[in-house]
Amino acid sequence: MEFLTALLAIVMIDLVLAGDNAIVIGLAARNLPKEKQKTVILWGTVGAVFIRVLATIAVVWLLKVPGLLLVGGVLLIWIAYKLLVEEKGHDVKAGENTWAAIRTIIIADAAMGLDNVLAVAGAAHGSILLVILGLAISVPIVVWGSTIIIKWMERYPIIITIGAGILAWTASKMIVGEPFMKPFFGNDILKYCFELLVVAAVVGAGVLKKRKSIKKEELAME
Repeated sequence: MEFLTALLAIVMIDLVLAGDNAIVIGLAARNLPKEKQKTVILWGTVGAVFIRVLATIAVVWLLKVPGLLLVGGVLLIWIAYKLLVEEKGHDVKAGENTWAAIRTIIIADAAMGLDNVLAVAGAAHGSILLVILGLAISVPIVVWGSTIIIKWMERYPIIITIGAGILAWTASKMIVGEPFMKPFFGNDILKYCFELLVVAAVVGAGVLKKRKSIKKEELAME
């Protein structure tokens, strides 16, 4: 059950955080002929996934270093909050030829995927199998279903809120899982209360900030 919960969390994290990366793939290939676009998308995605798997495995290993679970957890709380409040832009140069487009996809994905790598590594709890399974399930969905995913997110903002909640929950589990923090969370009730508090604080603060931003924009337009 714990394995399946972690796998579901990884897939959800990938879908919420990697939806924008699918737009990058489309933007990088947009100037190429239709028949070359499929090749670019396929090899660009293969390259991006390969680098992401290596980066995630490296982070899984790094999180075993004392203190880094706590640092990673705090950083992930900030990423979860930013997911709720930030409007992302996509300033990606289109590739002039097949290899230039593939290179653009790999570099852009690596730059944009740092939050994803940290989140997946945290949710995997040290399991490389979970990392690979999660990416194997979610990457094809992201690449071939990106348009649908993005439309769903625009139509149902609750998906992003749920994603941010899962990120915050992953972050709280990383913090309580830090070996030198265990004396503070020896009591299970205290541990679960802390996890719930982190999720509620992140989602609450993010939703509040987003509402204030929308209200400000509405007042500016009047």
